[in-house]
Amino acid sequence: MNIIVTVKQVPDTHEVKIDPKTGALIREGVPSIINPEDKNAIEEALRLKKSSDDGEVTVLSMGPLQAESTLREALSMGVDRAILVSDRAFAGADTLATSYTLSMAIKKIERYDLILCGSQTIDGETGQVGPQLAEWLDLPQATHAEEINIQGNLVTVKSNFDSVTRVMEMKTPALITVSNRINKPRYKHMNKVLRAYRDKAVVTWSKEDLKLNPIRIGLNGSPTWVRKTFVHSHSRDGIVVEKPAANCAEDILDFILEKALLKL
Repeated sequence: MNIIVTVKQVPDTHEVKIDPKTGALIREGVPSIINPEDKNAIEEALRLKKSSDDGEVTVLSMGPLQAESTLREALSMGVDRAILVSDRAFAGADTLATSYTLSMAIKKIERYDLILCGSQTIDGETGQVGPQLAEWLDLPQATHAEEINIQGNLVTVKSNFDSVTRVMEMKTPALITVSNRINKPRYKHMNKVLRAYRDKAVVTWSKEDLKLNPIRIGLNGSPTWVRKTFVHSHSRDGIVVEKPAANCAEDILDFILEKALLKL
């Protein structure tokens, strides 16, 4: 079984800061990681490959050249091939332009039975790229998978939505987005990390390699954009009632009524 996993390099959200003047993310000096649910997708692809007789797992990412480190990490987990789609013309792409570019890269790869994606990324959390990618490729799709089983060319996907459990069956080729409940990504062994950097290659494709329509990529192909990003601040003025606990209830009630926080 040949499986393609789309991955994205994202800033570690525990370290993200926002410029108060421009509203833009401050990325300088911020560590980058593989989007967490994309790691679940990699793990599931490796599991499915192991259960089949043959095939390979390919990771595919669109981003700047520094995203190569993300693909090296995927190689150290055990994937077979890594492809980075990178070009200055892709800058500013929204989910539609991103999914179009990835779809053209997948068409260039040609041989695949299954495409796995994380359900959403921690930097945007739109959850749109996977479903849009399925539409570009005219594939059946299932989202937020928590369990995947394959028999021949039939795929069974189980997902949970609050109190509702959904089970879908579809034929390959197909696209599935996975949640973080599907598995626990493996730890990387040091010797595999060394081999990922020493012995394995990351292939890079530009817009010329993919023969893209220029009006569908980057800002030109993006009908949506982020107007402003900001951190919501909570500021409250506190009061201190310096009386014994048994005598302060009336003062607190007077304050609540004065501020119209409660109507009797």
